[in-house]
Amino acid sequence: MPKAVDHEQRREQIAQAACVVVASHGFEQATVVRIARAAGYTTGMLPHYFASKQDIILAALRLSLMRIEARLEDAGSQGQDLLAVLTEALPIDKPRFTECAFWTAFWGQVSTDAEARRINAWVHREYAKLYRKCIATHWPQSAQWPPALRAQVLLSITTFINGLTASAVTSPADWPAARQVEQLGLQLQMLQHWAECAGRAEAASLRQRPPRGARELSKSR
Repeated sequence: MPKAVDHEQRREQIAQAACVVVASHGFEQATVVRIARAAGYTTGMLPHYFASKQDIILAALRLSLMRIEARLEDAGSQGQDLLAVLTEALPIDKPRFTECAFWTAFWGQVSTDAEARRINAWVHREYAKLYRKCIATHWPQSAQWPPALRAQVLLSITTFINGLTASAVTSPADWPAARQVEQLGLQLQMLQHWAECAGRAEAASLRQRPPRGARELSKSR
């Protein structure tokens, strides 16, 4: 009796192989032949699962996104603080480094490829959704901040993680795991302090303003 083939598993294996090959050889050198070899399949088998190299890369992007989402949710379910949860997005070990090196290589295509820019924008929106959920869960006081302030905090965290990731991938000797976590912790401390002060200042300013009706009456006199 022929052995049943798990096609979804094969697609995931190919996508994972693409992550490894791109991380190791760069985007341009990540040929379909290399990806097939890394996945343990023949080149002729890949078209049964993906129409093009771009489709493989897109599947690899989605796989990475799913994995980081799972890690963030798992860390959050264990009652860890925001630093511990967001650390899951950093290249602090070999599997995460491979994922982040893959992302960094993909970013290199964004400036010259319109489709890559579109995909990159989508990916960043998805990451922002994940980080926004983490902030709301682990900094519950953020619910009291003005929407514009919450948006600034989210943007700052996202930008910092992206920059730290790029630095750790391009200069790994300078960015061991402990240093990455330390710097992210400092950033979160400073950001939280700034946001809480800004939130209190905004609330105080609103309390000091006269009601709208009173302001309009004053103007009419």
